[in-house]
Amino acid sequence: MKKILIIDDEVNVGLLLSKFLTRNGFEVDTAANGANGMECLKNKAYNLVLCDFRLEDTDGREMLKNIKALYPKTGVIIITGYSDIKMAVELIKMGAYDYITKPLYPDEILNTITKAIETQYALQELANDFTTPDKLQKDSKKQILSGEFVVGTSKASKELLKQIELVAPTNYSVIILGESGTGKESVAKSIHLNSLRANQPFIAMDCGSLTKELAASEFFGHEKGSFTGALYTKIGHFEMANGGTLFLDEVGNLSYEIQAALLRTVQERKVKRIGSTKEIDLDVRIIIATNENLQDGINKGRFREDLYHRFNEFSIHMPPLRERGNDIMMLAEHFLNVANHELDRKVTSFSPEVIECFMNYRWQGNIRELKNVVRRATLLTEGNEITMKTLPLEISNFKVSNYDSPNATQTPVEHKEPKHDLKNAALGAEHETILKVLREVNFNKTKAAEILNIDRKTLYNKMKAINLK
Repeated sequence: MKKILIIDDEVNVGLLLSKFLTRNGFEVDTAANGANGMECLKNKAYNLVLCDFRLEDTDGREMLKNIKALYPKTGVIIITGYSDIKMAVELIKMGAYDYITKPLYPDEILNTITKAIETQYALQELANDFTTPDKLQKDSKKQILSGEFVVGTSKASKELLKQIELVAPTNYSVIILGESGTGKESVAKSIHLNSLRANQPFIAMDCGSLTKELAASEFFGHEKGSFTGALYTKIGHFEMANGGTLFLDEVGNLSYEIQAALLRTVQERKVKRIGSTKEIDLDVRIIIATNENLQDGINKGRFREDLYHRFNEFSIHMPPLRERGNDIMMLAEHFLNVANHELDRKVTSFSPEVIECFMNYRWQGNIRELKNVVRRATLLTEGNEITMKTLPLEISNFKVSNYDSPNATQTPVEHKEPKHDLKNAALGAEHETILKVLREVNFNKTKAAEILNIDRKTLYNKMKAINLK
């Protein structure tokens, strides 16, 4: 159970937040001032701290410094009033994950907390000793571990590491190309963490989940009352990333209108919130990722060529997992260690049959798919060794034909479904259909949702149900 500490001198606020978060599955402690909060932190480690900016004995700035000194990887969210927004942005640059403005809205709080904990968990998977820019230049062979991306020994992995080491110390904008699940965001984090901006914010955006109506507000922010539903002033992602790195995932899904607004911001290095006349200077490095062919999008009029060239100062191609050879089992061992820690298990190895299966499977979902498979198998394993019976049917019941061919395909092995379990049979058919469509569109969720005739949110929920994130 994830642990959260709330530090707020308004007792009613702390009580309401505690009850709300407890109902949503968190273990919550509260503190009425900064001193009590630090005492709690010295006695227990927390996944996240919610801290009011104005406390009776200190302020958010000092609390952030103290918390990060004690637990550098603990996420901190600042609770602030409207008048404290400028300070909140400064606190983000100092290491706070985000801020929440008063009045507090349950959906916003839960969404921000969930994202913060996911981010901090990913950071806890990083190597204990990240390379600094100085070390990076002195030791070009040092391996970088970042989230799901683990540098291996394959030729493709070594080439990828060279490119990361080459571009990280620069301020170049970077396009990361590759199939879904290859670890593009993890490579973006590696570039950021090995750059001169490493101590500044790394802000990630999933452009594929943005609606046309909300995209401008998410990118540029808005002032309170600037449009219907603007109940509070919002800082956009460009402003939050100021001084650091902004990572834009699935950028090919942005509307043409938003692309035009992005081009102006990238060219002029200035941003203006919706409803404001004040321009804010920007110093942001931009890294984008896509599993689509942007050149094809340019030819079809879906993506602006001038914006593409603004982004494409350096490009990195992510090798699919099936091209990384022995890295597959290195990654599997890494994810097994992570799953053991997460689930408090002591699984030590993979059976020879599982190793052979992993090495021959095509991994259309790449590293993300491997991670989910290992986590699931670790949960289902009763002994010390992961066996074939713990693998999903789409892996254990598939064989590879003409594996050495570039056009190798996966052929299902005939298997019997339970004769009388109609519910499971229907669910199984639905899951197979979702996986089949996702693979056909290279895991582009927008295209998959269109083909399946469902909205993106429904698709996300169904993917989550089959442990496919």
